[in-house]
Amino acid sequence: LTFSLSLMLGTIITISSNHWVTAWTGLEINTLAIIPLISKSHHPRAIEAAIKYFLTQAAASTLLLFSSMVNAWYTGQWDITQLNHPMSSLLLTTAIAMKLGLVPFHFWFPEVLQGSPLTTAMLLSTVMKFPPITILFLTSHSLNPTLLTTMAIASAALGGWMGLNQTQTRKVLAFSSISHLGWMCIILIYNPKLTLMTFYIYCIMTGAIFLTLNTTKSLKLSTMMTSWTKAPMLNTTLMMTLLSLAGLPPLTGFLPKWLIIQELSKQEMTAPATIIAVLSLLSLFFYLRLAYYS
Repeated sequence: LTFSLSLMLGTIITISSNHWVTAWTGLEINTLAIIPLISKSHHPRAIEAAIKYFLTQAAASTLLLFSSMVNAWYTGQWDITQLNHPMSSLLLTTAIAMKLGLVPFHFWFPEVLQGSPLTTAMLLSTVMKFPPITILFLTSHSLNPTLLTTMAIASAALGGWMGLNQTQTRKVLAFSSISHLGWMCIILIYNPKLTLMTFYIYCIMTGAIFLTLNTTKSLKLSTMMTSWTKAPMLNTTLMMTLLSLAGLPPLTGFLPKWLIIQELSKQEMTAPATIIAVLSLLSLFFYLRLAYYS
Protein backbone atom coordinates (compact mmCIF):
# COMPACT_ATOMS: atom_id res chain seq x y z
CA LEU A 1 0.00 0.00 0.00
CA THR A 2 2.80 2.41 0.93
CA PHE A 3 4.57 1.80 -2.36
CA SER A 4 1.38 2.16 -4.39
CA LEU A 5 0.62 5.46 -2.65
CA SER A 6 4.19 6.66 -3.25
CA LEU A 7 3.82 5.70 -6.90
CA MET A 8 0.66 7.81 -7.21
CA LEU A 9 2.26 10.64 -5.25
CA GLY A 10 5.39 10.67 -7.44
CA THR A 11 3.32 10.69 -10.62
CA ILE A 12 1.05 13.50 -9.36
CA ILE A 13 4.05 15.62 -8.23
CA THR A 14 5.71 15.31 -11.65
CA ILE A 15 2.64 15.97 -13.79
CA SER A 16 1.55 18.99 -11.75
CA SER A 17 4.97 20.62 -11.34
CA ASN A 18 6.19 23.79 -13.00
CA HIS A 19 9.70 23.72 -11.61
CA TRP A 20 12.41 21.33 -12.79
CA VAL A 21 13.44 20.26 -9.29
CA THR A 22 9.91 19.23 -8.28
CA ALA A 23 9.53 17.26 -11.53
CA TRP A 24 12.80 15.50 -10.75
CA THR A 25 11.66 14.79 -7.17
CA GLY A 26 8.47 13.16 -8.45
CA LEU A 27 10.43 10.97 -10.87
CA GLU A 28 12.75 9.86 -8.07
CA ILE A 29 9.86 8.98 -5.74
CA ASN A 30 8.38 6.95 -8.59
CA THR A 31 11.60 5.04 -9.20
CA LEU A 32 12.12 4.24 -5.53
CA ALA A 33 8.49 3.13 -5.09
CA ILE A 34 8.47 0.68 -8.02
CA ILE A 35 11.76 -1.09 -7.14
CA PRO A 36 10.32 -3.14 -4.21
CA LEU A 37 7.38 -4.06 -6.47
CA ILE A 38 9.80 -5.43 -9.11
CA SER A 39 11.89 -7.43 -6.65
CA LYS A 40 8.90 -8.67 -4.63
CA SER A 41 9.37 -12.35 -5.58
CA HIS A 42 13.04 -12.44 -4.37
CA HIS A 43 13.92 -14.48 -7.45
CA PRO A 44 17.49 -13.75 -8.71
CA ARG A 45 16.00 -12.61 -12.03
CA ALA A 46 13.67 -10.16 -10.27
CA ILE A 47 16.56 -8.74 -8.23
CA GLU A 48 18.60 -8.34 -11.43
CA ALA A 49 15.67 -6.57 -13.10
CA ALA A 50 15.29 -4.21 -10.13
CA ILE A 51 19.00 -3.31 -10.22
CA LYS A 52 18.96 -2.74 -13.99
CA TYR A 53 15.88 -0.57 -13.61
CA PHE A 54 17.38 1.44 -10.76
CA LEU A 55 20.67 2.11 -12.60
CA THR A 56 19.04 3.30 -15.84
CA GLN A 57 16.46 5.45 -14.06
CA ALA A 58 19.07 7.01 -11.75
CA ALA A 59 21.28 7.86 -14.75
CA ALA A 60 18.29 9.33 -16.60
CA SER A 61 17.23 11.41 -13.57
CA THR A 62 20.78 12.73 -13.21
CA LEU A 63 20.82 13.73 -16.88
CA LEU A 64 17.44 15.43 -16.49
CA LEU A 65 18.67 17.43 -13.51
CA PHE A 66 21.86 18.30 -15.38
CA SER A 67 19.93 19.51 -18.44
CA SER A 68 17.72 21.73 -16.28
CA MET A 69 20.82 23.12 -14.52
CA VAL A 70 22.47 23.93 -17.86
CA ASN A 71 19.27 25.67 -18.94
CA ALA A 72 19.04 27.61 -15.66
CA TRP A 73 22.71 28.56 -15.95
CA TYR A 74 22.22 30.08 -19.40
CA THR A 75 18.69 31.51 -19.15
CA GLY A 76 18.12 32.00 -15.41
CA GLN A 77 14.83 30.08 -15.74
CA TRP A 78 13.76 27.04 -13.70
CA ASP A 79 10.36 26.88 -15.42
CA ILE A 80 9.74 23.62 -17.30
CA THR A 81 8.18 25.34 -20.33
CA GLN A 82 11.16 27.70 -20.76
CA LEU A 83 13.66 25.15 -22.05
CA ASN A 84 15.42 27.46 -24.49
CA HIS A 85 19.01 26.28 -24.60
CA PRO A 86 19.73 23.74 -27.42
CA MET A 87 22.25 21.80 -25.34
CA SER A 88 19.81 21.32 -22.46
CA SER A 89 16.98 20.29 -24.79
CA LEU A 90 19.29 17.65 -26.30
CA LEU A 91 20.20 16.38 -22.81
CA LEU A 92 16.55 16.34 -21.80
CA THR A 93 15.57 14.31 -24.88
CA THR A 94 18.31 11.79 -24.02
CA ALA A 95 17.21 11.59 -20.38
CA ILE A 96 13.53 11.05 -21.24
CA ALA A 97 14.45 8.52 -23.94
CA MET A 98 16.35 6.57 -21.26
CA LYS A 99 13.39 6.80 -18.90
CA LEU A 100 10.90 5.65 -21.52
CA GLY A 101 13.08 3.02 -23.17
CA LEU A 102 13.25 4.62 -26.62
CA VAL A 103 15.86 3.36 -29.10
CA PRO A 104 18.91 3.54 -28.62
CA PHE A 105 18.29 3.42 -24.83
CA HIS A 106 15.85 0.51 -24.96
CA PHE A 107 18.04 -2.39 -23.80
CA TRP A 108 16.91 -2.34 -20.17
CA PHE A 109 13.18 -2.42 -20.84
CA PRO A 110 12.50 -5.98 -22.13
CA GLU A 111 14.88 -7.42 -19.52
CA VAL A 112 13.23 -5.56 -16.64
CA LEU A 113 9.74 -6.47 -17.83
CA GLN A 114 10.74 -10.12 -18.16
CA GLY A 115 12.03 -10.15 -14.57
CA SER A 116 8.94 -8.51 -13.01
CA PRO A 117 5.57 -10.00 -12.04
CA LEU A 118 2.76 -9.32 -14.54
CA THR A 119 1.04 -6.63 -12.46
CA THR A 120 4.32 -4.75 -11.96
CA ALA A 121 5.07 -5.17 -15.67
CA MET A 122 1.73 -3.52 -16.36
CA LEU A 123 2.66 -0.59 -14.09
CA LEU A 124 6.05 -0.27 -15.79
CA SER A 125 4.48 -0.17 -19.26
CA THR A 126 1.71 2.29 -18.42
CA VAL A 127 1.83 4.37 -15.21
CA MET A 128 5.63 4.73 -15.12
CA LYS A 129 5.68 6.17 -18.63
CA PHE A 130 3.19 8.88 -17.81
CA PRO A 131 5.49 11.38 -15.96
CA PRO A 132 8.26 11.35 -18.64
CA ILE A 133 5.66 11.77 -21.41
CA THR A 134 4.17 14.71 -19.48
CA ILE A 135 7.61 16.35 -19.35
CA LEU A 136 7.99 15.83 -23.11
CA PHE A 137 4.50 17.29 -23.60
CA LEU A 138 5.42 20.42 -21.60
CA THR A 139 8.71 20.97 -23.46
CA SER A 140 7.51 19.82 -26.90
CA HIS A 141 7.87 23.28 -28.49
CA SER A 142 11.61 23.45 -27.83
CA LEU A 143 12.74 19.92 -28.76
CA ASN A 144 14.80 18.95 -31.80
CA PRO A 145 12.47 17.58 -34.54
CA THR A 146 15.15 15.65 -36.45
CA LEU A 147 16.40 13.84 -33.35
CA LEU A 148 12.90 12.90 -32.21
CA THR A 149 11.84 11.68 -35.66
CA THR A 150 14.99 9.56 -36.01
CA MET A 151 14.48 8.02 -32.58
CA ALA A 152 10.80 7.43 -33.30
CA ILE A 153 11.42 5.61 -36.58
CA ALA A 154 14.24 3.57 -35.02
CA SER A 155 11.93 2.60 -32.13
CA ALA A 156 9.11 1.55 -34.44
CA ALA A 157 11.57 -0.51 -36.53
CA LEU A 158 13.30 -2.17 -33.60
CA GLY A 159 10.09 -2.82 -31.69
CA GLY A 160 8.75 -4.61 -34.76
CA TRP A 161 11.91 -6.59 -35.59
CA MET A 162 12.79 -7.75 -32.11
CA GLY A 163 9.24 -8.75 -31.21
CA LEU A 164 9.12 -11.27 -34.06
CA ASN A 165 11.22 -14.02 -32.49
CA GLN A 166 10.03 -13.79 -28.89
CA THR A 167 8.16 -16.57 -27.12
CA GLN A 168 7.72 -14.81 -23.77
CA THR A 169 4.55 -12.72 -23.62
CA ARG A 170 6.12 -10.04 -21.42
CA LYS A 171 9.00 -9.52 -23.86
CA VAL A 172 6.58 -9.29 -26.79
CA LEU A 173 4.63 -6.63 -24.90
CA ALA A 174 7.87 -4.79 -24.05
CA PHE A 175 8.80 -4.54 -27.74
CA SER A 176 5.24 -3.56 -28.58
CA SER A 177 5.60 -0.76 -26.04
CA ILE A 178 8.84 0.41 -27.69
CA SER A 179 7.20 0.59 -31.13
CA HIS A 180 4.16 2.44 -29.73
CA LEU A 181 6.49 4.97 -28.10
CA GLY A 182 7.93 5.54 -31.57
CA TRP A 183 4.46 6.51 -32.81
CA MET A 184 4.00 8.86 -29.86
CA CYS A 185 7.34 10.61 -30.32
CA ILE A 186 7.04 11.19 -34.06
CA ILE A 187 3.95 13.36 -33.63
CA LEU A 188 4.97 15.03 -30.35
CA ILE A 189 6.27 18.29 -31.86
CA TYR A 190 3.46 18.79 -34.37
CA ASN A 191 0.48 17.83 -32.22
CA PRO A 192 1.31 17.10 -28.56
CA LYS A 193 -2.34 16.40 -27.65
CA LEU A 194 -2.38 13.56 -30.16
CA THR A 195 0.62 12.04 -28.35
CA LEU A 196 -1.33 12.07 -25.10
CA MET A 197 -4.38 10.54 -26.75
CA THR A 198 -2.25 7.76 -28.27
CA PHE A 199 -0.70 7.16 -24.86
CA TYR A 200 -4.08 6.93 -23.10
CA ILE A 201 -5.46 4.46 -25.65
CA TYR A 202 -2.25 2.43 -25.49
CA CYS A 203 -2.45 2.34 -21.67
CA ILE A 204 -6.04 1.08 -21.67
CA MET A 205 -5.26 -1.69 -24.17
CA THR A 206 -1.99 -2.76 -22.56
CA GLY A 207 -3.57 -2.74 -19.12
CA ALA A 208 -6.36 -4.99 -20.40
CA ILE A 209 -3.84 -7.42 -21.95
CA PHE A 210 -1.64 -7.63 -18.85
CA LEU A 211 -4.61 -8.18 -16.54
CA THR A 212 -5.98 -10.90 -18.83
CA LEU A 213 -2.59 -12.62 -18.96
CA ASN A 214 -2.40 -12.32 -15.19
CA THR A 215 -5.79 -14.01 -14.79
CA THR A 216 -4.90 -16.92 -17.10
CA LYS A 217 -1.26 -16.99 -15.82
CA SER A 218 0.07 -17.01 -19.41
CA LEU A 219 3.77 -16.14 -19.34
CA LYS A 220 4.75 -18.00 -22.52
CA LEU A 221 3.10 -18.51 -25.90
CA SER A 222 2.78 -22.24 -25.17
CA THR A 223 0.74 -21.48 -22.03
CA MET A 224 -1.39 -19.07 -24.02
CA MET A 225 -2.30 -21.82 -26.50
CA THR A 226 -3.86 -23.97 -23.77
CA SER A 227 -5.43 -21.15 -21.74
CA TRP A 228 -8.58 -20.90 -23.88
CA THR A 229 -9.93 -24.03 -22.16
CA LYS A 230 -9.92 -22.19 -18.80
CA ALA A 231 -11.64 -18.97 -19.89
CA PRO A 232 -12.92 -18.98 -23.48
CA MET A 233 -14.71 -15.60 -23.26
CA LEU A 234 -11.69 -13.90 -21.71
CA ASN A 235 -9.45 -15.25 -24.44
CA THR A 236 -11.77 -13.96 -27.15
CA THR A 237 -11.58 -10.51 -25.55
CA LEU A 238 -7.79 -10.85 -25.35
CA MET A 239 -7.66 -11.63 -29.08
CA MET A 240 -9.70 -8.52 -29.90
CA THR A 241 -7.53 -6.36 -27.62
CA LEU A 242 -4.34 -7.68 -29.26
CA LEU A 243 -5.70 -6.89 -32.71
CA SER A 244 -6.67 -3.44 -31.45
CA LEU A 245 -3.15 -2.89 -30.12
CA ALA A 246 -1.87 -3.91 -33.56
CA GLY A 247 -3.91 -1.05 -35.02
CA LEU A 248 -6.31 -2.98 -37.21
CA PRO A 249 -9.37 -1.06 -38.37
CA PRO A 250 -12.22 -0.86 -37.25
CA LEU A 251 -10.80 -1.36 -33.71
CA THR A 252 -9.86 1.49 -31.36
CA GLY A 253 -6.09 1.07 -31.79
CA PHE A 254 -6.39 2.12 -35.42
CA LEU A 255 -7.66 5.60 -34.53
CA PRO A 256 -4.38 7.11 -33.16
CA LYS A 257 -2.33 5.67 -36.03
CA TRP A 258 -4.75 7.07 -38.58
CA LEU A 259 -4.72 10.52 -36.94
CA ILE A 260 -0.92 10.49 -36.65
CA ILE A 261 -0.44 9.64 -40.33
CA GLN A 262 -2.99 12.32 -41.26
CA GLU A 263 -1.21 14.95 -39.13
CA LEU A 264 2.22 14.00 -40.54
CA SER A 265 0.86 14.35 -44.07
CA LYS A 266 -0.49 17.81 -43.19
CA GLN A 267 3.00 18.77 -41.96
CA GLU A 268 4.46 17.51 -45.28
CA MET A 269 6.32 14.73 -43.45
CA THR A 270 5.17 12.13 -45.96
CA ALA A 271 8.43 10.12 -45.98
CA PRO A 272 8.51 9.49 -42.19
CA ALA A 273 4.76 8.78 -42.26
CA THR A 274 5.23 6.14 -44.98
CA ILE A 275 8.23 4.56 -43.24
CA ILE A 276 6.52 4.32 -39.83
CA ALA A 277 3.32 2.96 -41.41
CA VAL A 278 5.28 0.22 -43.21
CA LEU A 279 7.21 -0.59 -40.02
CA SER A 280 3.99 -1.09 -38.09
CA LEU A 281 3.33 -4.08 -40.38
CA LEU A 282 6.17 -5.87 -38.58
CA SER A 283 4.51 -5.51 -35.21
CA LEU A 284 1.15 -6.39 -36.80
CA PHE A 285 2.65 -9.78 -37.65
CA PHE A 286 3.55 -10.70 -34.09
CA TYR A 287 0.24 -9.38 -32.72
CA LEU A 288 -1.55 -11.59 -35.23
CA ARG A 289 0.54 -14.53 -34.08
CA LEU A 290 -0.32 -13.81 -30.42
CA ALA A 291 -3.99 -13.46 -31.32
CA TYR A 292 -3.82 -16.73 -33.25
CA TYR A 293 -2.28 -18.51 -30.27
CA SER A 294 -4.88 -17.13 -27.92
